[in-house]
Amino acid sequence: MKRRCLFEWFSVALALFALSGPARAEPDAAKLFADNCAECHGADRLGRLGPALLPENLGRLTGARATAVIADGRAATQMPGFSGKLAKDEIAALAAYIASPLPSVPAWGIQAIDASRLVHASAPKLERPRFDADPMNLFVVVEAGDHHATILDGDKFEPLARFQTRFALHGGPKFTPDGRYVFFMSRDGWVSKYDLWTLTMLSEVRAGINSRNIAISRDGRHIAVANYLPHTLVMLSTDDLSVEKVFDAKDRKGNSSRVSAVYQAPTRNSFIAALKDVPEIWEVATDPNAPPVYGGYVHSHEKGMIEALPSSQGLFALRRIEIPEPLDDFFFDPPYRNLIGSAREGRAIVVNLTVGRDIKQLDLPGLPHLGSGISWTWNGRPVMATPLLKEGKISVLDMQDWSPIKTIETPGPGFFMRSHENTPYAWSDSMMSAKKDTLSIIDKRTLEVVRSVTPEPGKTAAHVEFDKYGRHALVSIWEDKGALVIYDAATFAEVKRIPMSRPSGKYNVWNKITFSDGTSH
Repeated sequence: MKRRCLFEWFSVALALFALSGPARAEPDAAKLFADNCAECHGADRLGRLGPALLPENLGRLTGARATAVIADGRAATQMPGFSGKLAKDEIAALAAYIASPLPSVPAWGIQAIDASRLVHASAPKLERPRFDADPMNLFVVVEAGDHHATILDGDKFEPLARFQTRFALHGGPKFTPDGRYVFFMSRDGWVSKYDLWTLTMLSEVRAGINSRNIAISRDGRHIAVANYLPHTLVMLSTDDLSVEKVFDAKDRKGNSSRVSAVYQAPTRNSFIAALKDVPEIWEVATDPNAPPVYGGYVHSHEKGMIEALPSSQGLFALRRIEIPEPLDDFFFDPPYRNLIGSAREGRAIVVNLTVGRDIKQLDLPGLPHLGSGISWTWNGRPVMATPLLKEGKISVLDMQDWSPIKTIETPGPGFFMRSHENTPYAWSDSMMSAKKDTLSIIDKRTLEVVRSVTPEPGKTAAHVEFDKYGRHALVSIWEDKGALVIYDAATFAEVKRIPMSRPSGKYNVWNKITFSDGTSH
């Protein structure tokens, strides 16, 4: 009897299994990654157009957070959402895959960096460029579509040169103070030195495996490279791209962190670095005569009365500023006395760099893109404005007390905002929205949108930059078959259109080396 019941139960189970069909196989995470992720993040997960996807590099982006990013995409990046393409178990498999360690992560220290150095040409001694165009009014245009750069005459708006760059340039090129040399950085860590006077690529070095941006010191002698992988801040010589120093990005307790950004603070003769995973800001001296930095309490700062031992002094002296939580990006007030940084969950923190502590915390919902902020004087007061990455709004703040002044509505979330001291208008895009083809022009006197510009309906319009004089605004049609569109900054009439391959950014020599109001630094 028992045998018969058992047989009948087994028969029913088989029938139900047959009706249900074959069991779904476990997702092949490696194949899913190769098919959907490798083009941007590299087949080895070490980064390409996108960052490296390794446990050592992901920080808090694991588990449910990683699953959410894969499913929904990520604001302010080119990371798309895959919820409409991949099943939930496939997304979960990908999240687990990127959280798994590689058999080994390549070390990339001083020896590896120096060994990667390439010398293509030498720079001749010249008193002026080998062309007639104004060297101070040149534009360097990054064409991300086919990984080239164009050098553009900012008076005639005619190309002087076009050349191939490293894959996926990022963070904006940086110029020496005399405007002769420009340095590029790619996401896979290559730093390239280009001579604008001879239109020649001079040298290259790989300073990291996955990098974020670079900065040039006030005297033009040093380059700082912010790395996601390894967790380092690298100092290079602008002369020959040799390594001068490598900082392991760790806080006082030894916790490791990615370096999410580094900037020049010209009035302070220093670099300011953001540590993405620990609550510290770093200030690194670029002055050989920088005073000592003390890590603890000091009895007296009078000469001969100091009862402390300096942690460092002189060139590359490191000063740690502890803050309530990590900051991803910064905006500096014009004197470089204060910075405001983006924290998590729509918060911002103001840090007084002179005192070395936070002085205010404020809510900025909508995720401000502070690295794209601009400043000007409004009603006799210094103000700054920043676009929001998750809302179609621009926040305007009083920089005397960091109180909100106004919220300006735009057609949709944007990424870039630009102006110039010689124009009463600021331009902002809405590239993170369905109105990606629309630019809003804001009167800096009234804080009102006075005009909209659509360079090409349905095509992404982004990243405005002005010429040396503030007379023209250059706009990118951010498509593979895109264009650079030049507008009269006073009348908003189109002046010229130059076909280009996804001109992701354009950078005016004069504006960058003078830290012109309204441009990114």
